[in-house]
Amino acid sequence: MARLFGTDGVRGLANVDITAELAMQLAVSAAHVLGAEARAAGRKPKAVVGRDPRASGEFLAAAVVAGLASAGVDVHNVGVLPTPAVAFLTADMDAHFGVMLSASHNAMPDNGIKFFAAGGHKLPDAVEDEIAAGLEREWERPTGAQVGRIHQNRAGQARYVAHLLESIPNRLDGLTVVIDGAHGAASSVSPEVFRLAGAEVIEIGTEPDGLNINDGYGSTHLGHLKDAVVAKGGDIGIAHDGDADRCLAVDAEGNEIDGDQIMGILAVDMKARGVLHENTLVATVMSNLGLIQAMEREGISVKQTGVGDRYVLEEMRKSSHTLGGEQSGHVILLEHGTTGDGVLTGLMLAARMKATGKTIAELGTVMTRLPQVLINVKGVDKARVETDEGVQEAVAAAGQELDGSGRVLLRKSGTEPVVRVMVEAATADHAQAVAERLVTVVKDRLTL
Repeated sequence: MARLFGTDGVRGLANVDITAELAMQLAVSAAHVLGAEARAAGRKPKAVVGRDPRASGEFLAAAVVAGLASAGVDVHNVGVLPTPAVAFLTADMDAHFGVMLSASHNAMPDNGIKFFAAGGHKLPDAVEDEIAAGLEREWERPTGAQVGRIHQNRAGQARYVAHLLESIPNRLDGLTVVIDGAHGAASSVSPEVFRLAGAEVIEIGTEPDGLNINDGYGSTHLGHLKDAVVAKGGDIGIAHDGDADRCLAVDAEGNEIDGDQIMGILAVDMKARGVLHENTLVATVMSNLGLIQAMEREGISVKQTGVGDRYVLEEMRKSSHTLGGEQSGHVILLEHGTTGDGVLTGLMLAARMKATGKTIAELGTVMTRLPQVLINVKGVDKARVETDEGVQEAVAAAGQELDGSGRVLLRKSGTEPVVRVMVEAATADHAQAVAERLVTVVKDRLTL
């Protein structure tokens, strides 16, 4: 049987896969699992609940809140806020756990439910499986004064904004920042905090109506932001996704600054300020080789993990590293938060611009991106990609051909029935040619 929880909570089509009934059941089971320590100490568990602005979040949040309260949990409903804000408030309010309703960068019809443990940390697989196992379990319902109370907490945004302002090393006076909120959870928070930090702010994608989240705006649709930055004379454009745990940037000429460049900029900054633990950056195997080479030149080590922010975070927590992330713009600054935070990342980029007097384009030259080709191969047995001798011989031969000027990565997708073939080389043509040869081998050897 497939796991109910994916790599980032439970996600699917709202009111079909993610129903009010499932939301309530998950809330009740989470109350029992994540609130057990509080009850053992004779206290009521406390939970923070937030959501992004998509329409289905209204009834799903109501179901989650009802389920928690019915299971004896006091609920602080903080309303529409970014995922990292809910993680922060879970820790800041000393809650026993947090719940966020969002499908992140997915289209509006989807939604999802993710849980945070005490301290705002993501749950291990074993705890998620324990919650899933408890969905149909019989339970004793509290009555009288033992039922949970529901508080409509609207102070959460102010607390989160204050936290962000305390985290940045300098003000942003004199910078013009264009913010694309993806009509999502950061539509109010991000412009507010940038203005309070001193920047002149121009907003796009900050008018959520419940239906327009991620619709042509945000970190997966940069066209509007590129146009706005050029047209309005912005110094930098900042794009969030629907729940604002990601950030991508655009320079004054409308060129994208991707997650690898962002991590490179921040790593150099943090090393200079003495806050990059062991001068080490944690990234995934999908980060561009250009980032690895650039960090080596800067005296910064790079640890690479499997794809997924949870694996980056696991490595960071294990070794107390302070910076990590993904090419997608999901950047974790562990000194200031327990999850990726797109608003904080954008603030740190702007602060670096102000501190150095350099443009974001100049800062982005810290690394040179090697041309990268990624091809998804369908209809093959992805389970054998790492063990098939013919495939591995072809990978080794391609690596020898590139001879340090590029790299090859074949991996099975964790979410789709495909094998991903990724090649980086000095030229786009060379990368494409090597990738196509490897795709042919994968199809010949692994076709179902």
